[in-house]
Amino acid sequence: MNTNDFEILNRLKQRDSAAFKELFDLYYLPLSTHALKYCDSFAMAEDIVQDLFVKIWDDKLYMKFDEYIGPYLFKAVKNNALQAIKAKAKYRFEDIENQVDNLLAEDKLDKEFVEQEKNKLYQKIESLPRKSKEVFMSIVLENLKYKEVALKYDISVNTVKTHYSRALKQLRSGIEIIILLFFI
Repeated sequence: MNTNDFEILNRLKQRDSAAFKELFDLYYLPLSTHALKYCDSFAMAEDIVQDLFVKIWDDKLYMKFDEYIGPYLFKAVKNNALQAIKAKAKYRFEDIENQVDNLLAEDKLDKEFVEQEKNKLYQKIESLPRKSKEVFMSIVLENLKYKEVALKYDISVNTVKTHYSRALKQLRSGIEIIILLFFI
């Protein structure tokens, strides 16, 4: 939390646009770095932070805060980053689904290639840290919800999300084959 928040918020409420620049300058880099924990590129992290600041300005969200806006900003960046990743994954999933459908329809899918990729994927999964592997397998193969996995391993839902996110980052290059395997 920053002691400047109170002063900046008061100036913003008085329609001082220079205060918004101060708020942006104060939090932009820390928020971008925070977003990078959840994103796979700094450009995506910066976009998330910039979008948040646009929303704060356009919707006048600063009017809702009295003393500190910092904690809200960090939580909002985390949530927006997770939503962006989910949206990106959904888009990729639909794109890959269409490609697989086309390959199957045209009988251009090489079963040997699929087996090789499946073996590579299983090797990557085996190389994951134990907890991340357990969480990943429970979510992907057993189709369990985060809460169910948390109960199964006696860990928090946030810990489940962290392990799952780490597993996906490590398996990123094999994610297409994961999706492909669901359709075969």
